[in-house]
Amino acid sequence: MVDRVVERTDGNTSERVTETSTAPAGTTVVERRGGGGGLLIGLAVLILVVIGAIYLINQNNREAVKTDAITGAADSVGDAAKDVGGAAKDAAKKVQ
Repeated sequence: MVDRVVERTDGNTSERVTETSTAPAGTTVVERRGGGGGLLIGLAVLILVVIGAIYLINQNNREAVKTDAITGAADSVGDAAKDVGGAAKDAAKKVQ
């Protein structure tokens, strides 16, 4: 039934080719098995993505803290300006 089987390996990947000619056109089955190199690269990429996501989230939080501080300072300046405006109106009324 099996006319020819060829097996090759390069240390990382093994390949087995089985050819049969029972059907009129013949059948070729190719099986490939790889080493663990792709898995290690995928794991490294996943770790880098997680580290990058954590960095970006922390960067966003720092920007939010800065924005809140600036907003608070602007509110304080606005309140002080209202107080100065009120004092100026009172002083103007006393001068008249």
